[in-house]
This record gives sequence, C-alpha cells and structure tokens, in this order.
Amino acid sequence: MKKSFSKNTDINKGLKDGLPIGLGYFSVSFAFGLSTVTAGFAVWQALIISMTNLTSAGQLAGVTLMAALASFTEIALAQLVINIRYSLMSISLSQKLDSSFTTTDRFFLSAFITDEIFAVASSYPSISRKYMRALAVLPYFGWTLGTLAGAVLGEILPADLVSSLGIAIYGMFIAIIIPPAKKSKAVLGVVLTAATLSSIIYYTPLSKYISPGFSIIICAIAAASLFAVLFPVKDKEECENE
Repeated sequence: MKKSFSKNTDINKGLKDGLPIGLGYFSVSFAFGLSTVTAGFAVWQALIISMTNLTSAGQLAGVTLMAALASFTEIALAQLVINIRYSLMSISLSQKLDSSFTTTDRFFLSAFITDEIFAVASSYPSISRKYMRALAVLPYFGWTLGTLAGAVLGEILPADLVSSLGIAIYGMFIAIIIPPAKKSKAVLGVVLTAATLSSIIYYTPLSKYISPGFSIIICAIAAASLFAVLFPVKDKEECENE
C-alpha cells in the first residue's frame, strides 16, 4: 500500500525521511573529500564541487578527469552518461508533484534529486513542495559537510594515512554494486563487462589513443547497451502472461 501524509506534517516528515540519507551521505562524501584533496584540489574547491553537485559517481569521475587534464568535451560527455538517470528520475517524480509546485520550484528542487531521495519521495502518491524541500535539506548538508570534513582532514593527516583512507570511496562503490549484482544477472554482467573493457583499455596500447574520459564513456555505453539487448526489461503485460 502506498504511503501518504498530511500537509500539516510535510516538513517534519521530510526531515525525518531525510535524516538517514543525510547521515549516509556524510560518510560517503567524507571519502570523496579525502580523495579530492589527494588528487591535488584545495579544500574550498572540494567543498564547492559538493555544494553544486549531488552525485557521488559523477563527482569522482569529474575530479579524476580534471586531475588528468581531460578536455571539457570528455568531462561533459562523461557526466552526461553517468548522470542521465537523474533526468529520468525527475520526469518520473514530476508526475507525483501537487499543485503547490511552481515552475521555479521544479527547476530548483530538480538539482536535489538523487537515487535515495527519489526512492523515498516516489513511495508517496502525492508530493508537496514543503515535503520535498525538507527531504532535501539534511542530505544536502550531510553531503557538503562530509566533503568539508574529509577535505580538511586530508590536508592535516599524514600523507600515508590519507592515501590508505582514500581507498574508502572505492570500497563504497563496491558496496553499492554488490547487492544488486547478486540479485540480477544483467547488473552483474554490466559490471563485469565494464570492468573488463576498462582493464583492456588501460593495460593495452589502446590507452595511448583513448583518454580516461572517453574510456569511461565507452565502457559505460557499451556494457549498458549490450545487456539492455540481452536482458530487456519486461513490461507488466509480459510479466502477467508468464
């Protein structure tokens, strides 16, 4: 059964729903802050990146490409491939917005759509402006403050310790992909195919001709396209007929 809530409790409900997301984001962005200063960025640069973006994979890829002096075209295309899912999430969520939303609200709040915020908000049949604003507050501050804490400690702690802690963000991504990969052969196939293609490009002479940015683009598109063909998503009618 879908959940619903009273307009009088929109703000409290949004804050309550956003609290666990914010706490989780703090630890993730802490690792991002560490990796960013390790890549040569200043604390304020790491903070600005997180204040203007809410995408862990996109930010890490962007920082990696900027540190490698990739072209604007590579960075833009890589971000498009990595973050295009947010456009689809926003379109889906827009069907649930109530009449309190203005066009300005839609543009403003779309910047705060993340996987977790989308998952929570989409569980309601109708979403108010007050709820969405409250839902986004704690995740946003958790993300930015975690980045700041990680970046500051990255400049204070010894280089060896920072280097060892920097692996945490890669552990985070592994933790993200393992659960769905266990449940879905398609997801597992995409992960293994992308990793294999990336290794081939990196460890062969192809690395001389394919930059890191285009490597990300090629691996992501090729793996996703292959398994979209091999394991197409079935619609409701097909599932009911089986």
